Amino acid sequence: MAGIMYGIGVGPGDPEFMTLKAVRRIRELNVIAIPHKEKALCTAYQIAVQAVPEIEEKKCLYLHMPMVKDQEVLNKSHDEAAKTVMEYLAGGEDVGFITLGDVSIYSTFAYLAERVEKEGYETRLESGIPSFCAVAARLNIPLVTGAEELHIIPASYQISDALKLSGVKVLMKAGRQMKAVKEEIRNFGLQAVMVENCGMPEERIYHSLEEIPDTAGYYSLLIVR
Repeated sequence: MAGIMYGIGVGPGDPEFMTLKAVRRIRELNVIAIPHKEKALCTAYQIAVQAVPEIEEKKCLYLHMPMVKDQEVLNKSHDEAAKTVMEYLAGGEDVGFITLGDVSIYSTFAYLAERVEKEGYETRLESGIPSFCAVAARLNIPLVTGAEELHIIPASYQISDALKLSGVKVLMKAGRQMKAVKEEIRNFGLQAVMVENCGMPEERIYHSLEEIPDTAGYYSLLIVR
């Protein structure tokens, strides 16, 4: 029988956010795939190893996933990663791909799953705590209440139309565009709070738009009202 490819969300940063199911799945697997060329530089791996030290004994597949918008470069890296994984699936070995946060939200796993499923292999998702839920908890605030709408927005793209939406806006991965993002929020007369590196040692909390710096790390998430 062919192996199954699992997408495993490890949560946003604190290893205690990892679900019991994610921990159990990693323990059961013999092969783990990471979206990086080095364990030490892979955030998802560094989270997982704290909760599941046994992961260091597993076979590790290093899948290079460059953070670029060039579609040709992305397609090539996803094709190569899927090919690597399928070599193990074809041999009957299950593979677990670990990813930050929840595996269904802006995860590179989706691109691998599309490719391996096209070749007839089975994939399964193991949910993790998404970053915006962890950030709301860290700030000790409700994310939405009553009939409020919730919009999840990738802030590295154009956000003007999204900020016109009613309800609460979550802006993910705004780091490099922070100055422009702040200006857009200010122009719409909105307010924002932000957590950078939620659950990690470098965590920073900003309780107002005025506190938020013009530059921030990749793992910066804003809640806009």
